[in-house]
Amino acid sequence: MKNLILIALLLTSIMYTRAQTLQSGKYGTIGYIQSDGTIQNTAYSAIGYIKEDGSIQNSSYMTIGYIKNDGTILSSNNTTIGYVTTDGTVQNNNHFTIGYIKEDGSVQNRNYVTIGYAFDIKKEWAAVYFFFFKFQ
Repeated sequence: MKNLILIALLLTSIMYTRAQTLQSGKYGTIGYIQSDGTIQNTAYSAIGYIKEDGSIQNSSYMTIGYIKNDGTILSSNNTTIGYVTTDGTVQNNNHFTIGYIKEDGSVQNRNYVTIGYAFDIKKEWAAVYFFFFKFQ
């Protein structure tokens, strides 16, 4: 019985710590975001981090931006570069719509063309990846 409970706990923890896949518009894997905010390339190498305090770091842990609680995306020098609204609309610093993060995980450009998928990933994190910072 103890072994069964241990196995169930291990499986549950694995499910909650697995990376969420980022995909291109043609469903090809382009990267991963771990539940702790670690951004990885397709070889699972860390290329950036989104920290609990909203700071965004590159692979060398240098802060390159911030996500505020209201969806505002800032550069490292605290200049507003964009916004993610509660409905998933992504706007640049002039409030011009540049894309959408849909409830179904699809990521669309301003013309509603699907450019990728970010299933089960916070809208702000998906927007940072697809629209504001070009992680390679």
